[in-house]
Amino acid sequence: MMVTVGLIIAGLLGILHLVIAYLEMFAKPEAQANAFDMKMAFVKQPEAQVALKNQGIYNAALGLLFLLGFVMFAGHAQIIFYELLSLFVILVGLYGGATVTKKIYLIQALPGAITLLLLFL
Repeated sequence: MMVTVGLIIAGLLGILHLVIAYLEMFAKPEAQANAFDMKMAFVKQPEAQVALKNQGIYNAALGLLFLLGFVMFAGHAQIIFYELLSLFVILVGLYGGATVTKKIYLIQALPGAITLLLLFL
């Protein structure tokens, strides 16, 4: 039962990372500044836009991996796949929370940790 809930949350993590990718790659600077707690003057810089779009590609790939795992793997291999991806999300979330904004702990690291915990139960 807990594994099933963990898999559902893994799917939601995939969707979350696609939303983050959208914000990084296509959202207006106002939305980016608000979402990532960045100053508007910084976000409007062409270099910052390039960096955000580059980071967005990685989040898009991660989101797609989470979703593709449902069709690429089954059984125990699927669980291991999602445990590894969840661990990756936790590590990146901890780094982002420490270096960018504390809300990344809540938005990224915590859901990854919950997913990992549920998959282990």
